Amino acid sequence: MKEISNVCRSLGAKAALAIVLIALILGGTAVAFSYHTYKASLEEQLIHTATNVGQTMAAQVDPDSIDHYLETGERDAAYEETLSQLRTIQKNNDIVYAVVTKPTEEGFYYIYDTDESEDAIQLGHLGPYYEGAFLDHKADFLAGGEIPPIISNEEFGWLLSALVPIKDADGHMRGYVDVDMSMNEIIQMQRAFLLRSIVLLAAVSMVLVVLSILAARQVLVKPIDRLAEATGSFVRRQQDGLPAEDAIMDLPGMETGDEVERLYRSIRQMEQDICAYIDDITAITAEKERIGAELSVATEIQSSMLPCIFPPYPDRPEFSIYATMTPAKEVGGDFYDFFLVDDDHLATIIADVSGKGVPAALFMVIAKVLLKNSAQTGRSPKEVLEEVNSQLCANNPVDMFVTVWIGILELSTGKLICANAGHEYPAIRRAGGGYELLKDKHGFVLAGMDGSRYREYELDLAPGDEIFVYTDGVAEATDTHEELFGTDRMIQALNSHPDAAPEELLPLMKADIDAFVGKAPQFDDITMLDLRYHGPKAPVDDQ
Repeated sequence: MKEISNVCRSLGAKAALAIVLIALILGGTAVAFSYHTYKASLEEQLIHTATNVGQTMAAQVDPDSIDHYLETGERDAAYEETLSQLRTIQKNNDIVYAVVTKPTEEGFYYIYDTDESEDAIQLGHLGPYYEGAFLDHKADFLAGGEIPPIISNEEFGWLLSALVPIKDADGHMRGYVDVDMSMNEIIQMQRAFLLRSIVLLAAVSMVLVVLSILAARQVLVKPIDRLAEATGSFVRRQQDGLPAEDAIMDLPGMETGDEVERLYRSIRQMEQDICAYIDDITAITAEKERIGAELSVATEIQSSMLPCIFPPYPDRPEFSIYATMTPAKEVGGDFYDFFLVDDDHLATIIADVSGKGVPAALFMVIAKVLLKNSAQTGRSPKEVLEEVNSQLCANNPVDMFVTVWIGILELSTGKLICANAGHEYPAIRRAGGGYELLKDKHGFVLAGMDGSRYREYELDLAPGDEIFVYTDGVAEATDTHEELFGTDRMIQALNSHPDAAPEELLPLMKADIDAFVGKAPQFDDITMLDLRYHGPKAPVDDQ
């Protein structure tokens, strides 16, 4: 309940914050626009005034006299009269400063300076172009072009400089009048206007914000608050195991005719759907628990069907054998088997059923039983595969198949008769050497096509020789980058443990595979079997 209330208060706070932000943005935009308009108007008026004064002063100066005064440096009566007229214009128009200059490549030559103090610049003085706008417009000065007003803020405060060219009768520039007018009063007016605008708009915005927040709370927050309380009641009833179907059904005050009402109707429908879903999920959970229990029993049954006691024949020194199967799901389709056909023959089988899960496990049981029954009759590997293939094809409505490698070892001689029905290549290691893939002849998979024929081949194992068989879950183990473990890595891993006994080798191989795969999920069953031949049993001395 506290969390729901916090959500509603948060919604009100977010609405208030949004309104305040909108008011600030709109108010700031209005202040900026009005200030810019007011500032531009004042500056335009001042520029107009300064330009008119500059034109008036330019009319008082004889263009042809400028070069004459620069050449002679003589201030005659006409010069003094013109200077007096310029000073009078300056005083009558509140001009801070005015000069008449002639621009050159080197700088400005001063002709007239209206300053009446001792700091006035004398006739013929050469001054450099001021850094900034004056220097930037040097080419325009020399060409006698129009120079836009220049605004600066230096030792004399804010100034606006209006520059008017003095041209002779032929239109050639002879000099410029520079009229400087103070902008301090304008700047103060602009700041005062900006302050008044901010205060006024802040007051208006505050009123609008308060009214908007009250309206938003009445129209938006209160209905959602009631809806939040109803959904909280629904959750509490569900947690307490009480009927919750009517918690939101007849909520008053939600007929607002807008998005809030549509939200209410959607949540009301969701309430009904959730109640139905909970009923369904309860039934599904019970069924899943039942299936899970049955799968757990199936896993134990499948594990018990595979030879799992090692060493399996402690009284038989002719060989060592070890096998493991790690299913990808609760039950798998891989299997292995080994058993003594008679006192001198050991049958070894490894197989992989297509698919995974329960169907593969059931097919695996059938295939395993048929293979063992056929091999125990003394048939050769070729005959075993052909008979079992015929039996599986006779009743295979789901079109599943199984790959099989089978080998029958004659313990007294080390002769191993093998046959392969579409299974992975075995790996063989001769005593003192390393593992290599044995690329044997493959027949077709079992249950794939009735009447298939299979070929067998013979291997002569010497004492210390070893054969490793596996399912495709080993070579096709995949890491997080979708890279396969592969047979090359498998052979390399086998050869990295040259002195390991079969019961040591397979756990080490599984560790190597797990290290390669990392956090990637296991997609296929991983089954391995390793057989080492030690040689025939030593004869028993009767004496």
